[in-house]
Amino acid sequence: MERRLLLAILLTFLVLTAYQWLMPKPPPEANTPAATHSADTKASQSASPAPAVAPPPALPPVQTLVSSASEKTITVENGLVRAVFSNRGATLISWQLQKYHGPTGAPVDLVPHELPPGTPRPFSLKLDDAAKTARINEALYQAPETESVDARQSPATISFEYENAAGLRVQKSFRIEPNSYVISLSPVVTDGDRAVNPAIEFGPSLGDVLAIPAGGRYVRRAEGIYSTLGKVHRPAAAALTTTPRYDGPFEFAGVDTHYFIATAVKPGTATVEYHPSSIPTANSNPPIARDYIAYSIRFPQPPASVKFYVGPKELRALQSVDPQMVTAIWFGMFSFVSVPLLSALNWINGFVGNYGWSILVLTVLINAVMFPLRHKSFVSMRKMQEIQPQIKAIQDRYAKLKVTDPARQKMNTEMMDLYRAKGVNPASGCIPMVLTFPVLFAFYGLLSEAIELRGAPFMLWIKDLSAADPYYVTPILMGLSQLAQQRMAPAAADPAQQPMMMLMPVVFMFLFITSPSGLALYWLASNVLLIGQQALTNYLIGPPDIRTPRPAAERRLKKIGGSKTEAASEAE
Repeated sequence: MERRLLLAILLTFLVLTAYQWLMPKPPPEANTPAATHSADTKASQSASPAPAVAPPPALPPVQTLVSSASEKTITVENGLVRAVFSNRGATLISWQLQKYHGPTGAPVDLVPHELPPGTPRPFSLKLDDAAKTARINEALYQAPETESVDARQSPATISFEYENAAGLRVQKSFRIEPNSYVISLSPVVTDGDRAVNPAIEFGPSLGDVLAIPAGGRYVRRAEGIYSTLGKVHRPAAAALTTTPRYDGPFEFAGVDTHYFIATAVKPGTATVEYHPSSIPTANSNPPIARDYIAYSIRFPQPPASVKFYVGPKELRALQSVDPQMVTAIWFGMFSFVSVPLLSALNWINGFVGNYGWSILVLTVLINAVMFPLRHKSFVSMRKMQEIQPQIKAIQDRYAKLKVTDPARQKMNTEMMDLYRAKGVNPASGCIPMVLTFPVLFAFYGLLSEAIELRGAPFMLWIKDLSAADPYYVTPILMGLSQLAQQRMAPAAADPAQQPMMMLMPVVFMFLFITSPSGLALYWLASNVLLIGQQALTNYLIGPPDIRTPRPAAERRLKKIGGSKTEAASEAE
């Protein structure tokens, strides 16, 4: 059983390693100033530049009744976001996250700056009439006189209005909460005396991948994301080109990348349509194109207000908006373990202030919980070691029989009788090991996906716990500690397993070389604590009492000799 378990664990790690090697690496960054200011805008190089978006058609002049004479911007700051709105189309032109920074140190901006004319901006509106759509998105709306709004203490509402002599009237109101990544839009569109139901467009924003430390492999390109009936779907850009439209009651629907998301929150019954695009970057040689995904959402009836979350996939921030939003973080199959672990890690970090030390504290707590199980496992393994010669003697007696021979069933019966007589459970040594691996895989997903650990330093050379150790120190120490632990553990029941057991630390060391350094730190700390517990257990239970059974022929001779001696004594 132990051999099959170890092989299964080894194969699982090999699959995980192969997966991260096969994941697309981030393409080279464009050598242009714009490459450092747009979030998720690390350039992807293509064989030929993507076609530019066609400029909007020239519109016949129409008298405006409510509008502005010139273009202006309004800046809103709420403590977490610096948002910039333009009165041209009453759209969002910048959404900077003040807590998160790109490789140049500038705040991450989730709205790209270089877009061809006619490209819909976030919160553009789309009508059934293309000409009217172009008119309301290019019009200069009447806007508040102020150029900046402070939303750090109380919610702020910004309203834009446009109306022309043809009877087309648009009102757009944005509401931003303090210290939040949520923005609400209330659109009202009328054409004459008829209410119009517009689609809300969230133009190209999240795209490519955000620049990450060199050597990092844990990146994922922009993809569609929506949750319906409690299940999260993540259609890739290639799938969206063939199936762009999705209907249903949604818990949320939008676009996400590895660390960021722009999504409608609790839209309910709606239709979402995705628009993947490849937009060339100006003045790039060789030609560089950036891959984006825009989307639009339309409701059965004109919506009174639509809430959007535009920000990091941060656990606490998502939970504060809607607990269902946590599923937007892709922790994998062990998310039911990763979410509590991340919550505990964030709680500990609130006191410690360093995620590296927080991982060590959490590791101590996890090992403290597992201490009784591991102690029982060590004691059971020691008992197995002590009765190993007797097990080997039973196996040798039936070694010449074929596996299919019914007589071999007696061997299993004798071994089970021996286990019962000695109070040994052959599976008890494996159970604690099995319990540790869901935690390991959960940490793997947590460190790969949680934005809280993106760029989080530990100390000395470890500047990013979500990236691999640049000098391989923690993986090597982890391998050495596991080797020491293997030497301290009771010898494997099957001598053929011993070389494999000694090879495991080497295999793990190479697997951890490309894993997040935080994961190697966790496993290293676990091994050190395991060595300490193993030493304590060995001290408490003492050395093994191994008795080698005499061969059957020797026992018979001794019995015969003993009988003759007894007979002679009686004769005397």
